[in-house]
Amino acid sequence: MGYLTTHILDTTKGIAAAGVKIDLYQHTNNGQRQLINSTISNNDGRCDQPLLQADSFSAGIYELEFAIDEYFSDCSNEDTLKEGPSFLNTVIIRFGISDENAHYHVPLLVSPYSYSTYRGS
Repeated sequence: MGYLTTHILDTTKGIAAAGVKIDLYQHTNNGQRQLINSTISNNDGRCDQPLLQADSFSAGIYELEFAIDEYFSDCSNEDTLKEGPSFLNTVIIRFGISDENAHYHVPLLVSPYSYSTYRGS
């Protein structure tokens, strides 16, 4: 059976991003989003368990939401943060799962002003 994992790297500091709230949503056939998992990244910037696995792992459209503004507001690096709203608030990555037997890894590389992702292994 397939499974879904993620990993968050703070590219400003060159470290794993610990303590990031992560929500996983699945898009339903009627166009709605359904929350299916919520967790916090550990000290390695990963989740302690796969976000989706076993019987819950199925083909479809999903979204990972990362509370990046909360993460960076908790950081003590005043040089990277200014008063007012954060440039990046919630980073949302929408992706598709087509192979129910594969490992899908969706890493997030993030700074207060940019992010990137890719399908990892």
